[in-house]
Amino acid sequence: MFFSVTIIEMTVPAAPEELFAVLADGWMYSGWVVGASHIRDVDSQWPQRGARIHHTVGVWPLTVKDSTSVVDVEPDRRLELDARAFPVGRAYVRIELFARDDGRTRIRMTETITGGPSRLIPEPVIDPALRARNRESLLRLTDIAIGWRKHGRIRRRSAEATRPS
Repeated sequence: MFFSVTIIEMTVPAAPEELFAVLADGWMYSGWVVGASHIRDVDSQWPQRGARIHHTVGVWPLTVKDSTSVVDVEPDRRLELDARAFPVGRAYVRIELFARDDGRTRIRMTETITGGPSRLIPEPVIDPALRARNRESLLRLTDIAIGWRKHGRIRRRSAEATRPS
């Protein structure tokens, strides 16, 4: 059995509270998580510990219905998830937001495969795919946060910044 941990880090032109606002809206999950295709329901307590998003993963007609639940949360700083897509796999995902003095945020996303057949795929095979998917997910998360700022949905407390690095 293999054990895969994938870590992606990037600095983006959005403040932690802007990024967390998107994470805190469970209905936006399929908008930023690559592979999530449909949200069926979101527990009213989202993103509190134990709350779940009921989602569909995959491309129709090859889809899987399952859920993702909050393991732990620290608003504007960290969200830990138990992401499930039975029978394909299960993962622990930790998203950390680090404010920078220039108004940007350093994001670290750690994904650990914790169950299902995905655990049997050797790390050299699965890691490049997870890295690409998670990088794209963080870019989508950032785009939504910036879009919300531009359209007045959320207000930025930090200074303006430039672009992702």
